Amino acid sequence: MTNILLTGTAGFIGSNFVAYFLDKYEDYNLINLDLLTYAGNLDNLAECKDNPRYKFIKGDVCNRELVEFIFNEYNIQGVIHFAAESHVDNSIKNPGIFVQTNVNGTFALIDVAYKYWMDKPFQYKSKYQDCRFHHISTDEVYGTLGEKGLFTELTPYAPNSPYSASKASSDMIIRAYNETYGMNTVITNCSNNYGPKQHDEKLIPTIIRKALSGESIPVYGDGKNIRDWLYVLDHCKGIDIVYHNGKTANTYNIGGRNERTNLQIVDSICTILDEKAPSKTLSSYKDLITFVEDRAGHDRRYAIDATKLEEDLGWKANENFDTGIILTVDWYLEKQK
Repeated sequence: MTNILLTGTAGFIGSNFVAYFLDKYEDYNLINLDLLTYAGNLDNLAECKDNPRYKFIKGDVCNRELVEFIFNEYNIQGVIHFAAESHVDNSIKNPGIFVQTNVNGTFALIDVAYKYWMDKPFQYKSKYQDCRFHHISTDEVYGTLGEKGLFTELTPYAPNSPYSASKASSDMIIRAYNETYGMNTVITNCSNNYGPKQHDEKLIPTIIRKALSGESIPVYGDGKNIRDWLYVLDHCKGIDIVYHNGKTANTYNIGGRNERTNLQIVDSICTILDEKAPSKTLSSYKDLITFVEDRAGHDRRYAIDATKLEEDLGWKANENFDTGIILTVDWYLEKQK
């Protein structure tokens, strides 16, 4: 059995990944380190808690002594690092915690891995030749796009928020440990995820929650900010492929090729809800749409070119936005019961 350390997997993407990974691979033990901040919830992992190949440890990736203990106690032979503060609005209000978790936490984790797996730069210990550190990042490190073009793996970094700056910094730490010490590292940068278990503060859960409660649905600015949307299970499958088959020192972009404005997202969800759970007091949930002051540093457009991942490793998204958003709304409606 191979013991893999996963961080931050009581959150949205990580909890979907744990269930997927446990089901697919019977020769892995998964150790989940999560601080259970506001974004982490053990209910997200209810289907995994009794699995003998799954172990939960409550703790902070910034706690070096704890991370060292986990490596020694469980003989960790791989890391997939999800843990991060990720909400842009919160990073504007309190940037310090984003630097602490996303930068210092990533440093502590990869430095412990380096010292546990390697004797010296470019020389792995005999038992740890195949150990890999996979860092989960975001398309927001690339900044903002104009009306045309896509982010590729060669796009220069230009982060515009404290969140994206902290993630860009963590990416650079991973790169440095590959270049300086010869560690086997890969990075994946994903577009906006959506799907089951996403935290209530994010856009799509907020739209669904506000609509069903009859509250105003807030839309920043003119609602024309564009994001590329990726169904969370497709992201999990991309991580799986890169962890196992990606080339060391490489970055792979994972995107859904589903660009939508925020206003289009709201319109789609309201249309689905009008059909599946019609309001008793409104002609349409669209009547609740309210435009609010735009947030500071709001990037206009993100869109990812996933060609490298598709052509080099054979990944392909199974869901487009029209299918994925129905699955997502259905999950939230079931949760409301």
